[in-house]
Amino acid sequence: MSEERDFTKKLLTLVFPIAFQQFMLALVSASDALMLGVLSQDDLSAVSLASQVAFVQNLFLAAMTIGLSMLVAQYWGKKDRQAVEQIFAYVLKVSTGISFLFTLAAFCFPEGIMGIFTPDAVLAAKGAVYLRTVSLSYLLTGISQIYLCILKNSGRAALSSIISSTSVVINLFLNALLIYGLFGMPRLEIAGAAIATVIAKTVEVLWCILETLKKDRIKLRWVYMVEGCPRLRHDFWKYTTPVLGNEIVWGVGFTMYSVIMGHLGSDAVAANSIANIVKNLVACFGLGLGSGGGIMVGNELGAGRLDRAKRYGRKLCIFSIVCGIVSGLLLLALNPFILQITNLSAQSQTYLKWMIVMCSYYMIGKSINGTTIAGIFCAGGDSKFGFLCDTITLWCITVPLGFLAAFVWKLPVLAVYFIVNLDEIIKLPAVYHHYIKYQWVRDLTIKEDKK
Repeated sequence: MSEERDFTKKLLTLVFPIAFQQFMLALVSASDALMLGVLSQDDLSAVSLASQVAFVQNLFLAAMTIGLSMLVAQYWGKKDRQAVEQIFAYVLKVSTGISFLFTLAAFCFPEGIMGIFTPDAVLAAKGAVYLRTVSLSYLLTGISQIYLCILKNSGRAALSSIISSTSVVINLFLNALLIYGLFGMPRLEIAGAAIATVIAKTVEVLWCILETLKKDRIKLRWVYMVEGCPRLRHDFWKYTTPVLGNEIVWGVGFTMYSVIMGHLGSDAVAANSIANIVKNLVACFGLGLGSGGGIMVGNELGAGRLDRAKRYGRKLCIFSIVCGIVSGLLLLALNPFILQITNLSAQSQTYLKWMIVMCSYYMIGKSINGTTIAGIFCAGGDSKFGFLCDTITLWCITVPLGFLAAFVWKLPVLAVYFIVNLDEIIKLPAVYHHYIKYQWVRDLTIKEDKK
């Protein structure tokens, strides 16, 4: 098989299933907001703000899965099944512990958490109902995401996508039943959206566990939960810690954007909520390109084919540019349709129209940076760059400017939104300069036997 055909086959079997999975996951958030938006703008805004808790949890899970993929992709390329199972067991244990803390916090202190995001008593009260009800889903998500990550990295990306997508379909169906009380079900509104999420995540976890019991699957071996390879644990944290720092720096900065917009009024919150949902839906292929591309490059690096990994990286960068441009154009094309189907005030509609325009060029930077920083660089363990890049971009430039624009200079809502959406564009020169250093072209696997 020629290298070109090999690349295309891997692109189709990895990137597209992962992109579809990302789209379906984003669709859950979209359905919660849009279905609740039919009831009232306050319901939409409250759930959007409450969902920031899941967003923060996903920062930790993203770090866990990226760190897991870094090592598993290379060891799978090396055909070292024992190392894969040892890493899987250890990361699942860590992810479950972290996710349990999120469940505990959301169940016990929902009012206090909502108070961080908005001073509006109505939004805080509605959001607290959602948080307490949905809290169990955080633990379930922490378990399922590690299982799904292992499936993607062990040649079963399509199965991972099927499991995740089925969970989403269940969630969407139950959303309609429980939010509106269809077919004799109770009308639970915000609480209904939360219950639907918990049920769907339960199905997802059970399905993942059953898959690992089948023949030739990567197994969860309890002995590795207690006794693993110290060197593998060391390597996991060596490469994951910068990623975790990067995710927290970026995620808390992004959450600060929600805090800024949350203090600019209900119209700004509602428009920002819809803009983020649409942006996340359209960005899914770019996310799939980064995740799948990282696995592709990691497999080649672990197998010792460094030159081929380098060529794969170059092709993925070209794809990321094309993907970003197409995503931006799609957003512009969808803008009139989005304005028609949203039940927003006239002021919110005006905000939303121009926010989507700003998101269109943001997509280009998002696609390129996601493919390089989270995909190609991390495939070779080059995870420190993203941490430094986001720390400088967010905390030295866009977050301070956003706070000044909103609370000191009192700029209009759209001017504030423009400022806080510059981060992905600002990064581009530094990302390109770092890419051509090729520090990411490295084999991370242990040469000696693991004990």
